[in-house]
Amino acid sequence: MASTAESGHAKNVSNFQVLIEFVTGYGATYNPSKNILKLPQLLTLKSTAEEALSDVLKKNTNYNTKVNERSESFSGLKGLSTRLVNALATTEASTATMNDAKGFNRKMQGKRASSTQSPIDPQAEAPKSISTSQQSYDQLIEHFSGLKSVLEQEPSYTPNETDLKLATVQATIAKLKLKNKEVAKAYTSVSNARISRDEVLYQSENSIAETAAEVKKYVKSVFGATSPQFKQISGIKFTKK
Repeated sequence: MASTAESGHAKNVSNFQVLIEFVTGYGATYNPSKNILKLPQLLTLKSTAEEALSDVLKKNTNYNTKVNERSESFSGLKGLSTRLVNALATTEASTATMNDAKGFNRKMQGKRASSTQSPIDPQAEAPKSISTSQQSYDQLIEHFSGLKSVLEQEPSYTPNETDLKLATVQATIAKLKLKNKEVAKAYTSVSNARISRDEVLYQSENSIAETAAEVKKYVKSVFGATSPQFKQISGIKFTKK
């Protein structure tokens, strides 16, 4: 199901199509001098608006995909962190080194990044702000990187298990950074697409909302305020954001 906001945008475009159908039916009598009010320009504006809606949906779907991929990449990080500390405990590491490692692990376990992002409706818009979840994942990477630094400083830390080796830990950090960056990039993309959509639908001088209002004024001037033609279109609603 689409979000209320997204349904509202689509409804405005749909209503604009209804408006176009009515003015098309007026034939040659509908002959405004202002170029943006002419029928070909109305059709072009509608197409532009439909493309803008589609662009938001496409980029938001990509954003959801990147969020899910990141969640999957981070899903086993806390468990891996604990395993690394346990592996360090079987070495000749000093008490101070172990305390440092345990400190980073406590910070890892205290974060809840895997639950900061609830399932997202593919049809709905991306959240208005990404800062909280993004910072949480950034902090997890920072704490995990801190743990890696402790392991690197311990000469006796030479595990045989591939996923516990320092090279694998470094590769894991690189992957996590990439997934986090991809989410931020996808969010920026969908946010910019929403801005472009809002320009077309609401905010520009020749937006759908403004153009529809002018079309109504023109029809009112041609046929009269009490005419059946004006009554046909006067009630078509365009909700401004």
